[in-house]
Amino acid sequence: MEFFDDGDYELREIQKLEGHTDRVWCLSWNPKTGINGVPPIIASCSGDKTIRIWEQSGPSQSWRCKAVLEETHTRTVRSCAWSLCGKFLATGSFDATTAIWENVGGDYECVSTLEGHENEVKSVSWNECGNMLATCSRDKSVWIWEVLPGNEFECVTVLQGHTQDVKMVQWHPRMDIVFSCSYDNTIKVWWSEDAESENWECCQTIGESNNGHSSTVWALSFNVEGDKMVSCSDDLTLKIWEANTLRMESGDGYAPWSHVCTLSGYHDRTIFSVHWSREGIIASGAADDAIRLFVESKDDSIDGPSYKMLLKKEKAHDMDVNSVQWNPVDHRLLASGSDDGTIKIWELASTSTEMTEASTESTASTASTEKKA
Repeated sequence: MEFFDDGDYELREIQKLEGHTDRVWCLSWNPKTGINGVPPIIASCSGDKTIRIWEQSGPSQSWRCKAVLEETHTRTVRSCAWSLCGKFLATGSFDATTAIWENVGGDYECVSTLEGHENEVKSVSWNECGNMLATCSRDKSVWIWEVLPGNEFECVTVLQGHTQDVKMVQWHPRMDIVFSCSYDNTIKVWWSEDAESENWECCQTIGESNNGHSSTVWALSFNVEGDKMVSCSDDLTLKIWEANTLRMESGDGYAPWSHVCTLSGYHDRTIFSVHWSREGIIASGAADDAIRLFVESKDDSIDGPSYKMLLKKEKAHDMDVNSVQWNPVDHRLLASGSDDGTIKIWELASTSTEMTEASTESTASTASTEKKA
């Protein structure tokens, strides 16, 4: 774990990517790009019903839109996620479908459309091996799909348990365990002895009664080791959780997640997105148009680890920040997407002199009053 000192870093805007004609909901870096001479690629999806593929290339190393994936979804595209192999992109839409796109020689083809949810698909997530896909919806359910030969997908099971809209679904980075968070204020953990069987069960519900959130849980993310999780909520807090994942990886049954600490007092509006970098930096995006970065503090208390804010980027966007995503290869590169329709690429840079007044000043932020979906 690297410790970061206050005031040593700033978030520098590298480029603003424009093209979407409605809010940007979600971003996903292609994990097989940015290495071995392959230029970095990021996907974005929007209320304009399209997905855009952006690539950094050319002598100037600027970002450009390489492809626009359209005429497949008929409503807002709410979520996008690359498979770990980088060849497939899953997209979930308010039209109740999930589309699977394949990169064929630089062209993107929709090779499968998954139907079954009763209404809006809110989130999609691949497991580590790329042989399973999870989707969730406003219909309160989580679906687990198995990838079959020939770009076929079979629904293995439908997980019922949430009492409200499911905002996000996420696989554990090292094990076939599914996490879902919801408008019902809870995080649910779903587990099966055999991931490809129908025998999935909810093995833990993290709610307000066990140090959980008191309002909608919008997102969650894991550290690189997979033994800690961070969640964000409409209750204006981030919460850190931990579990004995070595026990689970060794096949010694399920180990529950327990509360480590709560980061409160840093946000005054809903936190929509959170992402943990491979270097251990937590980024949050919120309805106050700002991006905040948090790191583990050197001054851990006797009760366990504590976290502090490394920096706050005021007015990172002109409207709500819906998505923050660290690059999996270049660990100091961060992307953000917003209601203002833009994507921004940022670099976390160290400063040899004091941070400029512009990067630290507090400015009034216009509240977004529209109810988010």
